[in-house]
Amino acid sequence: MSRFEGLPEIRRRGLEKMEQVYGFEMSDGEGDFFRYTADHLFGDVWNRPGLSDRDRRLLLIGLLAGKGYADVLGIQVPAALANDELDAQALREIVIMICHYAGWPDGAKLNAVVEDAIGKFERQSRRDADPGEA
Repeated sequence: MSRFEGLPEIRRRGLEKMEQVYGFEMSDGEGDFFRYTADHLFGDVWNRPGLSDRDRRLLLIGLLAGKGYADVLGIQVPAALANDELDAQALREIVIMICHYAGWPDGAKLNAVVEDAIGKFERQSRRDADPGEA
C-alpha cells in the first residue's frame, strides 16, 4: 500500500517516482509549480518508455555538471548510488568525461560531489553490513 493512497493516480505515481529519483521521502505539495513537477515531470516524463532511469540519470548528471549546478548534483549522485544505477567506478568515469567536455572547473566540482557521495555510501554500506561498527 502506498503512503499516497487516496491521491489522484498521476500524483501518486509522480510522488513515488520523486522519492525514487531523489532518494528521500517526499510529501504532497500545493500550487502549479509543484503540480507540474510531481504530475508532469515525475508522473509522466520520468515514467515514459524508451529510456531507463539510469539513462535519464546519466543525462541529468551530464547536464547539471556542464551547467555547473553542483548543488543539484548533490542530490542526483547519491541517489544514483543508492538506486544501483551507477557505481563508484562509473561515477569516476563520468567525472573524467565531464572534465574533458564541460571543462575542468565543472568537472572538479562534480569530482568533489562524487567522492563525497562515494565515501558516505561506502561508510553506510559498511555500517549496514556490520551494525556493531561505528
